[in-house]
Amino acid sequence: MTTETVEYIRYRIPEDRSAEFLSAYTHASVQLAAAPQCVDFELARCEEDFEHFVLRITWTSTEDHLEGFRESELFPDFLAAIGPYIENIEEMRHYKPTTVRGRGAAVPTLFAWAGGAEAFGRLTTVFYEKVLADDLLAPVFAGLAPEHAEHVALWLAEVFGGPTAYSETQGGHGHMVAKHLGRDITEQQRRRWVNLIQDAADEAGLPTDAEFRSAFLAYVEWGTRLAVHFSGPDAKPPAEQPVPKWNWGAAPPYQG
Repeated sequence: MTTETVEYIRYRIPEDRSAEFLSAYTHASVQLAAAPQCVDFELARCEEDFEHFVLRITWTSTEDHLEGFRESELFPDFLAAIGPYIENIEEMRHYKPTTVRGRGAAVPTLFAWAGGAEAFGRLTTVFYEKVLADDLLAPVFAGLAPEHAEHVALWLAEVFGGPTAYSETQGGHGHMVAKHLGRDITEQQRRRWVNLIQDAADEAGLPTDAEFRSAFLAYVEWGTRLAVHFSGPDAKPPAEQPVPKWNWGAAPPYQG
């Protein structure tokens, strides 16, 4: 059973102070977002009475909030931002969560869990060494540009929740898909691609836990199947789309 707890803080803020109050919590939210004890948070304002605000914070546990976050180096800055409004608090209690919830900083992105940009750089370096030595795939990548592996590393990093460097320097999903047009990739080649990138992930030292690898493979399967589709003779270039964002599947990251 989960130990997560939801803290609700209800404020009554005079309307002439609401702008400064929202600004204060904008600053305080930086500390919440950085706190490993914080799963997610949301500040809502009453539609019927603009003076009423409710802050919802999901903590990994009540103890993690009271003894972890409040004793951390993040708390002083948080308190400095919201301190002037403590006198406006009408309720501050912890509750057990409902099924209406989301994910926050306590659940790392796949990018962060994998080891960041360096990990994806290792992955594509190892992978394309394998590809160019493979009889089935080498012809598909004949004349590979020197920067290709680097671009794919940027792509994967962005897909798995990292920086948006691919979008900023190359384009969106349509740009990546367009590279496969007219290549007539076969299912056998697709399957070899999938197998080699899994081997490369092992050699590059990416996490081997079941939760990460199942999410990683889910994207690889999805992406390569789209590549086969768009490489076919009747495929039409898709409309410009953003880079897809992949996340954990049914199981969150295992942190035993």
